[in-house]
Amino acid sequence: MNRRKFFRNGSLATLGTALLHPISGAANTIKYDSKNKKAKNIIVIVSDGMSTGTLNMTDLYLSRKTGKCSNWLQLYKDNKVSRSLMDMASASSIVTDSAAASSSWGGGVRIANGSLNVSQNGEEHLPIWQKFKQAGKKAGCVTTVPITHATPAGFCINSKSRNAQEQIAEKYLEYKFDVMMGGGNNYFAPEKRKDKKDMYEAFASNGYEVVKTRNDMFSASIDKPILGVFHDNGLPYTIDRQNSKELLQKVPTLGEMTQKAIEAMKDHPKGFVLQVEAGKVDWAAHGNDIAGLIYDQTAHDEAIQIAMHFAEQDGETLIIITTDHGNANPGVIYGTEANDNFDTIQKYKHTNEWILNGIGKETSISQVKERVNYANNFAITNEECEQLLSYYANLKTEDGLYNPKHLPFKILAKIQEQHNSVGWISMQHSADYVELALYGPGNHLLKPFIKNTDLHYLMLEAAEIENKF
Repeated sequence: MNRRKFFRNGSLATLGTALLHPISGAANTIKYDSKNKKAKNIIVIVSDGMSTGTLNMTDLYLSRKTGKCSNWLQLYKDNKVSRSLMDMASASSIVTDSAAASSSWGGGVRIANGSLNVSQNGEEHLPIWQKFKQAGKKAGCVTTVPITHATPAGFCINSKSRNAQEQIAEKYLEYKFDVMMGGGNNYFAPEKRKDKKDMYEAFASNGYEVVKTRNDMFSASIDKPILGVFHDNGLPYTIDRQNSKELLQKVPTLGEMTQKAIEAMKDHPKGFVLQVEAGKVDWAAHGNDIAGLIYDQTAHDEAIQIAMHFAEQDGETLIIITTDHGNANPGVIYGTEANDNFDTIQKYKHTNEWILNGIGKETSISQVKERVNYANNFAITNEECEQLLSYYANLKTEDGLYNPKHLPFKILAKIQEQHNSVGWISMQHSADYVELALYGPGNHLLKPFIKNTDLHYLMLEAAEIENKF
């Protein structure tokens, strides 16, 4: 849907009955009556790379462990949200990457994979957080991957390449976004950057409070814009953080960053917009890393709870909950021991990344057994140990984000499958239609099935921002 058609057909003055009531017989029971209300604030909560199986397994994990389902699924059960499926295809493929996916929401145009709000002919499309900044709102992003990564960048800037993360850091300063927090020290610290620029000093000189630890974030002034960078690359996985006293003290959770961002922007007279990304859900899916996947999805679910608590108290905030694409399409596989096997994940202490990065050429079979047993609470065979160790003979670090060392993630996941009953179809993105849920002012604008670009114009419409950019 093009931008003019959306505003012509979707304006508040001309909305048809089908659009106002997207789910026949159910729309009137949605508890939040958003009609004729303006979204002063918008919070978009993205679980990057979340296949439906990830949402399903996390709900099963929480239900079986705590007796309560996930916050996301509880919203469905309570009929608090409008719900849709969204087609996330990019301009170049039915299987999108995160840059093109975020750009479809950010710029309102489908972009080829790998680019950020720049079409193949070089045309740049103004990102939506810049539109809201020009309308007088505060704008920010928090994420568990580098803050310069594709999903936050797609809402904020234009770049021919998602990989230009050093330049993306500079563009964030240029456009003066109000709260930017996540990983990415590699793109801000002078000793890490290729050009040796000190981006921390640059942000501080422009009035930002720069924070690098969890405690510093908590104590940061809300009277200044905030840049928070808590790790060189992505933040540690949730389960690895939970089992490290050092990481618990140093690195904030996604929920804590979300809370701080809301506190820093909520009193602005013209409101705010915030993107929250559980980016390492995607990284875990690429590694078929079940502990990384489920526990980081629970971190996303915690952020939903925090955002919803604010929105329910505030009454002027549109909450958007979604994912940008599927990845690896995991699920619990049928078998007589499926229940008990799946429940063993509750006893996991670390990710597969933690396990495999602690193994090397000189590691013995007994040491591999000990490490896997400590992390996953089950014993592997000598043959399985030898299979894992065979990958370490010729390891070479190469360019590549998700598995640059070519560690044997797939082999370890296959070994675990015998014990946890979780199967994976791949280690790559998939062309899933994705879940989309809306709560608050503007949720009535949602149709049962939309294109990714439609969400861009829905946000503008909900906030009553003219599409004059």
